[in-house]
Amino acid sequence: MGHITKLRDIIGLIKDKVSQSKATLLSKPTYLSLHLSLLRATNHDPFNPPNKKNINTILSYGHNSRATAATAIEALMDRLQSTHNSSVALKCLITVHHIIKHGSFILQDQLSVYPSNGGRNYLNLSKFRDNSSPITWELSSWARWYAKYIETLLFASRVLGFFLSSSSCTIEKDNQEEKISSFMSKDLLREIVSLVDLMEEICKRPDFLHVQGNKLVNYVMGFIGEDYLSAINEVSVRVNELRERMSVLSFADSVELVCALKKLEDCKEKLLLLVMSTEKRDISESFWGLISEVKDKAGSDKVYKDEGKLVKWVRREKVSESARFVGRVLNSEDSVRFSSGRLGPDIKFTFPILESMESYS
Repeated sequence: MGHITKLRDIIGLIKDKVSQSKATLLSKPTYLSLHLSLLRATNHDPFNPPNKKNINTILSYGHNSRATAATAIEALMDRLQSTHNSSVALKCLITVHHIIKHGSFILQDQLSVYPSNGGRNYLNLSKFRDNSSPITWELSSWARWYAKYIETLLFASRVLGFFLSSSSCTIEKDNQEEKISSFMSKDLLREIVSLVDLMEEICKRPDFLHVQGNKLVNYVMGFIGEDYLSAINEVSVRVNELRERMSVLSFADSVELVCALKKLEDCKEKLLLLVMSTEKRDISESFWGLISEVKDKAGSDKVYKDEGKLVKWVRREKVSESARFVGRVLNSEDSVRFSSGRLGPDIKFTFPILESMESYS
């Protein structure tokens, strides 16, 4: 088995060298640095995460024109969709996550609109398999889950109107927190539900049994932990606002709130494993106390009067609303616009990325 592993690693190194040589010969001079950095960041090494220098080079292509940013995203997605290697796939997904967290507005926007431009089902790694060895088989399950998680993260970001955990959207998030009291309750609930879905997806991660200590997997979980802390902050702001409105919440809104918070509490045990430091654990515990308090208050006030009918009604309502929302998101126009009923049912907001797009062109 040791000889087979060494041979596979040697083959991987050869593939990386061949790909880089091909890129040197075929790439346009303007994009040579991009293609080489992408190949180096997403090499076949199954144990180590992408090099920070190469990631920064890729991110730098989001500070020029929209066409340049689009080329960077297209190259990354082509690399992801064409590989059969689990290490390469995971590193491509890590690079996507870097763009969500640290990319410029224009690069993030090109990531958000890529499905309508490329005609693909976005990351679409649900059938990805790399059975060349036991470790690559295990990493394949991580690649499938991580792709689904990032898709859920992008969906939640569309609902929120900004990229969760993104350093480039700080101003937008700060402005939203200031205006949260003016949001309609149904919009706050929709955002809470999208964040709960994200945290549920975190809980579906594969076991660490055969990848314990793998730096690549640990890197992924480090990113996930940061997203979790951002998500609980966003949920807290919205739940606190709804707590202030408890006496005026409609019966339907109370039902939806309790159901969302109950789903969230079901994730508590697994999510607490993501926070290790005492400070972060204290923040997390405070959050769970808030969730329990508001769930119990909303439930005792309005929800549990006729539980059987309510659960049945909520499920039917949630399916119909989900279908309507997914239909809007999958529309090519809506993939670059974030709709909201905060100022009324007929008002739509354009995501700030798009408002400043002409300045990058």
